[in-house]
Amino acid sequence: MLKQLRILLVEDHPFQLLATQCLLKNAGYHCLTPTENAAQALMFMTQTETPFDILLCDQCLPDLPGIELIEIAHRRGFIKAAILLSGLPANELESLKTQALQRKFPLIGYLAKPLNSDDLQALISQSKLAKENSSALPALGW
Repeated sequence: MLKQLRILLVEDHPFQLLATQCLLKNAGYHCLTPTENAAQALMFMTQTETPFDILLCDQCLPDLPGIELIEIAHRRGFIKAAILLSGLPANELESLKTQALQRKFPLIGYLAKPLNSDDLQALISQSKLAKENSSALPALGW
C-alpha cells in the first residue's frame, strides 16, 4: 500500500520538521523516521536492513547540502527515491533538479516551502513504488 511507504524525513528546522510530519500523518503516512540533520539521517540509514522508500530532504541542512545527502544515500543503496524540500528560489531548485537527473539520482522532484499537502502527496505518488502500488493516483508534472 502507498500509505505504508517508509519515509525518512530530514529537516533541521524544528517547526518545519513537526509541520511536515503532521502533513504526512494526516495524509495517512505513518512509517516515518524524522531526523534533524544529515548525520542523524545517515545513522538511521546504516542501521536499517531495508532501504527507505522515500527520502524527504531539506536542501539547506547545517551539516551537508540535501542534494549531497541524496547522492550518498543513493550510492550506498539506502533509499529508493528522494524529494528535495527547500525555500530556495525556483530557478535554483530547477538547477538542482537538473543536476540530480544528469547524475541519475532517484529524485522524484522538489517542493518549495511552505509545503502544500496536496503537492506533497502528488509528488510522493510519482515514486516508482507508489506507481507499482496504485495506478489511480494523480501525477504532478514538473
